[in-house]
Amino acid sequence: MKRIVILGAGESGAGAAVLAKKQGLDTFVTDMGSIKPEYKELMDQYGISWEEGKHTEELVLTADEVIKSPGIPDHAPMVKKIKEKGIPVISEIEFAGRYTDAKMVCITGSNGKTTTTSLIYHIFKQAGLNVGLAGNIGKSLALQVALENHDYYVIELSSFQLDNMYDFRAHIAILMNITPDHLDRYGNEMQNYVDAKFRILQNQTEDDAFVFWNDDPIIRRELKRYGIHARLYPFAQAKEEGLVAYTEEEKVYFTQPMAFNMEQEELALTGVHNLYNSMAAGISANLAGIRKEDIRHALGTFQGVEHRLEHVCRVRGVEYINDSKATNVNSCWYALQSMTTPTVLILGGKDKGNDYSEIKELVSQKCKGLIYMGLHNEKLHDFFDGMGLPVADVQSMKDAVAAAYRMTEPGDTVLLSPCCASFDLFTSYEDRGRQFKECVRNL
Repeated sequence: MKRIVILGAGESGAGAAVLAKKQGLDTFVTDMGSIKPEYKELMDQYGISWEEGKHTEELVLTADEVIKSPGIPDHAPMVKKIKEKGIPVISEIEFAGRYTDAKMVCITGSNGKTTTTSLIYHIFKQAGLNVGLAGNIGKSLALQVALENHDYYVIELSSFQLDNMYDFRAHIAILMNITPDHLDRYGNEMQNYVDAKFRILQNQTEDDAFVFWNDDPIIRRELKRYGIHARLYPFAQAKEEGLVAYTEEEKVYFTQPMAFNMEQEELALTGVHNLYNSMAAGISANLAGIRKEDIRHALGTFQGVEHRLEHVCRVRGVEYINDSKATNVNSCWYALQSMTTPTVLILGGKDKGNDYSEIKELVSQKCKGLIYMGLHNEKLHDFFDGMGLPVADVQSMKDAVAAAYRMTEPGDTVLLSPCCASFDLFTSYEDRGRQFKECVRNL
């Protein structure tokens, strides 16, 4: 019997374990940390062996194949030992793809992928398709393949997930953009990160589709390097030859495979970045054969994504915006670009090799104060202090919100858009965002 070992018992690991067990495989799950009670209960329900707080080598290195959580880096000691033994290491998505014939709609990019993924799922669901939401959001793909039977899966894919995918095929692949992110995980080499993102195209055929933002300079450069077999569906804001989605005279036009348009003001999501998200989602739905009336309606009724430019509330005339999902500089750029009133920006956290020059001009134009939130804010001080704005150092969300309150007056905005990962002070960007909302509502 084939032995499968799963490193990491989070959402993806527990789901992969259930699928492996249901396929009759010898399944073992191991996690160096503590496993959440709900995942223990799930694995116990299916009689899956697991351990926490350690990796027992004699149980791990006897694997025929290892499924690795995307959060575990390749330089982790146990991963190194697994690879030294020549044991194949794959992702949960790769594993799940073996056991379903569903159509895969896969979204990646440095920014916008969660919103675009959620928007595509919303359109498909509203149109009555049998669709699952997976990847970085929703239930794990493996668990859905094990327990459900969908015709489509809409999957958000990080570069980490793409790293360990080999035979998986995206029928519709969407690449929103590529800007520096997670460079600490890629040897501080941008090309390594770019190559990871382009893995979404591997195994595509001429029957598949590649949807991408045509104005991204890195994507345009890389298109010339890769032998792309899929049909190309580029989109951009300004009309030009070859685009399948663009804007003109306050309308959004979709040209293939079914031509239609809608008023820009009818889109539920506002801002240039969300225009791109709506275009990518509209193209994908069009490719899936969804009626144009249904696409228009769904693009106009979407409610947005928690922690992404999420309006929290107005307190004494000051707007508070939760953009905790902005874990890189480019995401913060989009957020600042959409600000229309004097803004106090809360930023900081675990730096991933950030270059803050991308937002310097917008900070100068839009911001009236900066709050550095993190254990190590030296890089922020070095870059921004010379701009002459009021600054505050804090090490808790409560203090960050209090400092922002002191810096503002009616008509201002407080924006949490950190540019950084959350792991120095918080368990996740969701935890960071929820703490922000709680502290704001307690003002």
